[in-house]
Amino acid sequence: MNEALIQEMERDKNIIIFGEDVCGGTGGSGEKDAWGGAFGVTKGILEKYGSERIFDTPITESAFIGAGIGSAMTGMRPIVEIMFVDFLGVCFDQIFNQAAKVRYMFGGMATIPLVIRTTFGAGSRSASQHSQALYSIFTHIPGLKVVVPSNPYDAKGLLIQSIRDDDPVIFLENKMLYDIEGEVPDQSYTIPFAEAHVVREGKDVLIVAIGRMVEFSIQAAEQLAHEGIQCSILDPRTLSPLDEELILDLVDECGRLVIVDESYPRCSIASDISSLVAEKAFDALKAPIIKITAPHSPVPYSPILEDTYLPSKEKIVDAVHELVS
Repeated sequence: MNEALIQEMERDKNIIIFGEDVCGGTGGSGEKDAWGGAFGVTKGILEKYGSERIFDTPITESAFIGAGIGSAMTGMRPIVEIMFVDFLGVCFDQIFNQAAKVRYMFGGMATIPLVIRTTFGAGSRSASQHSQALYSIFTHIPGLKVVVPSNPYDAKGLLIQSIRDDDPVIFLENKMLYDIEGEVPDQSYTIPFAEAHVVREGKDVLIVAIGRMVEFSIQAAEQLAHEGIQCSILDPRTLSPLDEELILDLVDECGRLVIVDESYPRCSIASDISSLVAEKAFDALKAPIIKITAPHSPVPYSPILEDTYLPSKEKIVDAVHELVS
């Protein structure tokens, strides 16, 4: 992701980055570029491009998201970092009443090439206000594009695509995935929106998994393969727009569907995909759809409870057993 940001800033001088601690902390007396954001993604960019193109902000989410919208309307291509998706509640009016609607309300004469990068996800013992999976909220809003990568290759390609897009993009990074490894080309490349990725092919059950849930689904599918059960795994990659056609095609092939979604169960992405399949591919189903989500509860701080709270390999295996029995 750091490489994607640097390559795009080199390509387009109108790209700017700002947010809390993306350099080293506003007003601090310590070393500049000491941090590179809460998770180190922007490390080294200050030295390369200077404080006019990457700079820290005060802890005022509504103000600097508003600044991102304004700068996008006037010709810049801002990338704004919010440390945790939970904090987007502070500036939600700016996002869903301004960023999402400007292009529509100006009849297409104004664009908002704004990327809001943020983190989400449970598992790091960060408690209820730093661990939620809130992508379904932004998927609900017309005018926003919502991206959830699951691996390093997709993270780079989808981020570059997001930066080049002329609409506001909410780019959600599961903080539990920062340390995973994978092959990524050195050169710049893009991954188009609304093109889901078939991670694994199988004829018995389709598993649609979002973000980190892809990793759990792969583990489950490998175990199930030893039992003679072959699972397809589909990673949507973007939730808005959603690759509906590929989801329906694979449901038609497999006839059984499990959806693994870290967000809360009510009005979730799992519910949305279930509704899509029930409306448009009901006759293809050989068994009821199973949704594996977090419970309708705040994320616990207790390690034991937090691990139980999350979807897991074991829960996916149990769901597939139920479908094929």
